[in-house]
Formats: sequence, C-alpha cells, structure tokens
Amino acid sequence: MPHVDSRPPLAGPVLPMQGLTILAVEDSRYASEAFRLMAQRSGARLRRAETLHDARRHLAIYRPDVVIIDMGLPDGSGAGLIRELTHGVTGGPLVLGLSGDPLQRGAALSAGAAGFLEKPVAGLAGFQAAILGHLPDRDAQAPVGEVPEPDRLALREDLAHAAGILARGPDAGQRAYLARFLGGIARSTSDTALARAAEDLPYADTARLAYLCGLVALRMGEAPRPFA
Repeated sequence: MPHVDSRPPLAGPVLPMQGLTILAVEDSRYASEAFRLMAQRSGARLRRAETLHDARRHLAIYRPDVVIIDMGLPDGSGAGLIRELTHGVTGGPLVLGLSGDPLQRGAALSAGAAGFLEKPVAGLAGFQAAILGHLPDRDAQAPVGEVPEPDRLALREDLAHAAGILARGPDAGQRAYLARFLGGIARSTSDTALARAAEDLPYADTARLAYLCGLVALRMGEAPRPFA
C-alpha cells in the first residue's frame, strides 16, 4: 500500500504587502509600470489613474488600502485630492504624496499626506519602507531579488505624450507641467541631457524649445516600438 503523506503542504512565503490594494494616481506610464512591478513583487495589487478626474471617479467605487498621489498631474495639483482623502476622514486609506521634486514633500505633508515618495523610488526596499512604515500591523521584510526594469514601451508612450503637447505649442501652464513630467522621466532613466532641457522648458525660447522637441523625438527613436 503506498504511503500517504498526511502533513499539510508547505505554504509559500508570505509577502510583506500580501493582500494590500494600491491606487497610484500617476500620469507617467513608465513610472506606473515600475510601481506595478514593485507592488507585484511585494504581494500587493496596483491600479492606476492618470488624472485627478479619473482618480475621483475610481475612488467613488473602489476602496484601496493605499493611495499614492503625484503632486503634478495634467489637470492640477495632487494636493487637493490629498486633502479630500484626509481632512476630517477617519478610517480612510493610507495617503502618500509623490513627486520627482523633493521640494514637494512639504506641500504633500501640509495637505495631509502621511508620507512622501520621491521619484524615482529607491528600489524595492524604498518602496516597501515608504508604505509599511505607516502600517504598524505589517512586518517589513528584506526584499528578495531585484525588480525588473519597466517595459521600455511604456517609456515610449510617455515620450509620445510629451511630443504631442510640444507639437501643439504648449502654453505657460502646459510648459510647467511638461517640465515636471519630462524631468521625472529623465531622473528615472538617468538622462542628464533631457533633465537639463526639461528644467529650461518653462522659460525656453524658440531655439531651446526646438532642441527639446528634437531630443524627445530622438529618445522616442531609441525606445522600442510596439509590434505592428
């Protein structure tokens, strides 16, 4: 008679963010893909909203455990949404501010955010620490392995989005938005030339604007194209 092992099967490792749901209010597809990979590696599920409007519509029907809100979005500052989710609210989600500009930390915390993440986030350990540090019922664990690089197709989509706005002749508000957007891409990809051009964008003359347009087109050419 064959031997039957009556012992229960060994359980897999319990990931530190197992079961958590996260809403990332982030307009960059490349940054969002990085967050998705880190959330997945940590055991959490992540959804994304590109704008404040989409986030509010999402939150009307979906109750995440954590909301990460970029401070500079296409339709306004994330500070307003942070205030909506934290002021006079008990039992709401953990709300964190997000920006590639470290100076936005003060604005995020003043609006009511419990913490702040600076883009690009310092790897899986930094991502987990930023969230688990505000969830005392969760035990932080040493991250195992490296998170794969986000899909470069997401980077190309971000560049195409920026190129479209540049082609239409951005006004002052759009220039300020694109400066933050492209600056975030540049920091995430360690692109010094793009970072400098993005920093100059709010005050760029015709020649500098043309240079930036050409640089974005060049970076798009370097990024992979989707299959036809």
